[in-house]
Amino acid sequence: MERGSKMELRQLRYFIEVAEREHVSEAAEHLHVAQSAISLQISKLEAELGVTLFERIGRNVKLTPIGKTFLMHTKTALKAIDYAKKQVDDYLNPEKGTIKIGYPTSLATHLLPTVISAFKKRQPNISFHLRQGSYSFLVDAVRNGDIDIAFLGPVPTNHQDILGHILFTENVSALIPATHRLADRQSVSLRDLKEEDFVLFPKGYVLQQIAVNACKQAGFMPNITSEGEDMDAIKGLVSAGIGISLLPDSTFHESIPRFTVKLPIEMPQVKRTVGIITPKNRNLAPSEKVFYEFVKDFFSVLEQYQ
Repeated sequence: MERGSKMELRQLRYFIEVAEREHVSEAAEHLHVAQSAISLQISKLEAELGVTLFERIGRNVKLTPIGKTFLMHTKTALKAIDYAKKQVDDYLNPEKGTIKIGYPTSLATHLLPTVISAFKKRQPNISFHLRQGSYSFLVDAVRNGDIDIAFLGPVPTNHQDILGHILFTENVSALIPATHRLADRQSVSLRDLKEEDFVLFPKGYVLQQIAVNACKQAGFMPNITSEGEDMDAIKGLVSAGIGISLLPDSTFHESIPRFTVKLPIEMPQVKRTVGIITPKNRNLAPSEKVFYEFVKDFFSVLEQYQ
């Protein structure tokens, strides 16, 4: 690089936007900047680096191999800069930050609203940015810095990049249609469900894994005839008499869906842990730390009353 040259943050942000959209005019629209301004900054960046970052293909652009490498490092660098700025803002005012939190569908209806509304009473100025995602999405997001705290069940306890803190352990129960032959039982053994049609989350969802592992432990593979991607869909399918499901107790909270019966499973006992995960290699910002400590206290008080 010649002396006096400088890479600007603005150029890097433009570069990332164009790289991800593979389209200059779409990037311009999203950034509210003239197309020519973006093209100019990118050619300046290319001139300074001495490499071509994009190939032009008709109206679209595509990253060159070196462009792809540069994108990966640029995103990491900008994340670090944004993180540093957030740390400063938070340090100046820990009572005012924004906390990014991830959560899975199984904790969306009761646990999350309960915790957040209790926290907001105490810290009204801290705002939340909430992201719902699958188990693996949440673990990856905390690992790579997209979010700093996620609620999760079961809690990973020996992950190299992630710290898991268990808030509570709960049972998994069977949910069956009210018209089912077993509906008047007090409890059920998993083996009694061997011939049933199961309604579960799709493959890759951790709640499906928990159910399948439990059935295997009881000596059979469940016959999964229907799938639902969220809790309401699964409960609805059971209500309609399509099949039975295995779901964690916290997902029933105050109400059991109509036309269904929830039965405790006595053999084998199926449980899952629920907790919060944070990164091992990054410090939480002050506002996040306040929330993290609040959540731990909140559940230890609850545990005493259970």
